[in-house]
Amino acid sequence: MPKNGIQFYNRSTGEVETEVVYGEQWLRWILFNPFGQIALHAVAKRAWFSRWYGWRMSCAGSASRVKPFIEQYGIAEAEHVKAAEDFTSFNDFFYRKLKHEARPVDAATDSVVFPADGRHLGFAKASDVEGVFVKGQQFNLSKLLGDSKLAEKFTDGTAVFSRLCPVDYHRFHFPVAGIPGEARLINGPLQSVNPLALRDRLSILWENKRFITEIKTKNFGKVLVLEIGATNVGSVNHTFVPTRPVAKGEEKGYFAFGGSATLTLFEPDRVKLAKDLLEQSAQQRELYAKVGDQMGMINKQGQVPEE
Repeated sequence: MPKNGIQFYNRSTGEVETEVVYGEQWLRWILFNPFGQIALHAVAKRAWFSRWYGWRMSCAGSASRVKPFIEQYGIAEAEHVKAAEDFTSFNDFFYRKLKHEARPVDAATDSVVFPADGRHLGFAKASDVEGVFVKGQQFNLSKLLGDSKLAEKFTDGTAVFSRLCPVDYHRFHFPVAGIPGEARLINGPLQSVNPLALRDRLSILWENKRFITEIKTKNFGKVLVLEIGATNVGSVNHTFVPTRPVAKGEEKGYFAFGGSATLTLFEPDRVKLAKDLLEQSAQQRELYAKVGDQMGMINKQGQVPEE
């Protein structure tokens, strides 16, 4: 891990900041120590390990970690529906609900919004993903989606990768209004989706356990949203009802304990991503923004008839 840490651009402050990494010492050991690599393959990426750790974070005794965690990482407690002392476990805090006014949804009728609080990378073309990580690694959309025909439709589409850290709000939301289908599960291991890990091996994205939901929309064609599990994510829980129309910014589900990620895919020429998102991504730097913030706008020049 670079000595200066993982840097990101904070949209709210307009400043480049350094990420405070939860469990940084453990992450360094796993990624850069030969014995850590052995532990990763033998234990850390195994589903049973994440289930066990998730169980620990759901025990009543883990509630004592909540207040110190809030204080150490400067989390805005005033945004929470529950007070710190009312959480029944650390996991109860981890997938906490926020007050409605804490995350306003961009009101523009032709915008798309970030599905989660986190650090985001945006790509005008999904095939450009590989360029942000290590050259020579190819982004395999067909393996990621588990469907070659579907992948063909989105290869030249727009993609936004959103990474959630343990300090983040861990409920994820719909980036667009529309009618969602069932969340399709593709099983796999649970490895770190930290950018340092992805730079070493981009294939983690299509190896890890993930869910894929197709959303039929009025203005953006078909939109795909993926939830990608990661080390220590106990589970991915969906709270939406398939085939029931949803509003932009409406809750889709939540991650139990651990870091995790979402990926949003649009058909070609449907969306024009926000300028700051594209600029920061071109510099191989993530942009920090919150759920409901504008991620992009409809590409009016590229509008095509609905199917």
